[in-house]
Amino acid sequence: MKLKNIFKKKTIIISLIIIVLLSVFAIIFADKKIKAESKNFLYSDIAKIPENKVGLLLGTSKFLSNGQENLYYKYRIEAAIELYKAQKIKYIVVSGDNSRKTYDEPTQMKTDLMAGGVPETAIFLDYAGFRTLDSVIRMKEIFGQSDFVVISQKFHNERAVFLARRNGLNAIGFNAQDVGKYFGLKTNIREKFARVKVFVDFLTKKQPKFLGEKIEIE
Repeated sequence: MKLKNIFKKKTIIISLIIIVLLSVFAIIFADKKIKAESKNFLYSDIAKIPENKVGLLLGTSKFLSNGQENLYYKYRIEAAIELYKAQKIKYIVVSGDNSRKTYDEPTQMKTDLMAGGVPETAIFLDYAGFRTLDSVIRMKEIFGQSDFVVISQKFHNERAVFLARRNGLNAIGFNAQDVGKYFGLKTNIREKFARVKVFVDFLTKKQPKFLGEKIEIE
């Protein structure tokens, strides 16, 4: 009985070690693959980014759960306004989460874009951008855009551009200012797992949660 228990414990330990090693490999592989395939399509210098008709501004909340200002939000808004004023884009699709009546990322971002000088007629709202995958696919299926600029921080743009181009879309990214390592530690850790999820979604042929009626940008 003792030998049987010892063997069982060893089997469990070995299984756990294998799972950990596979998980580490998956994280490293996904991270390197996404960085490698997106690096030639990302821009931080507004003078060098090609002109596009539409920019896709990826949503996030304006405030953190503790009430503190979300710098990811602040810098994305600033980047979108900068692109528009430099005439690098003519329209902005704000794609974010509006799954609850009390939570509306797109409308809040629209308000702040307008406060920064972007006219209302240049802003389109995508209320079903629950995930980055949804946002990029809906650009084609709902807004009819195959060529566009993704606006977010570099780490997010890497994944968004990778997803878009793997789905046949000619997307590039404009990198908003990043936040400090301490402020963004939790987000950066979560991003590593999100990159693994990208490949899981490929295997399971994941699709956006909602599509719906087409919206013409003109």
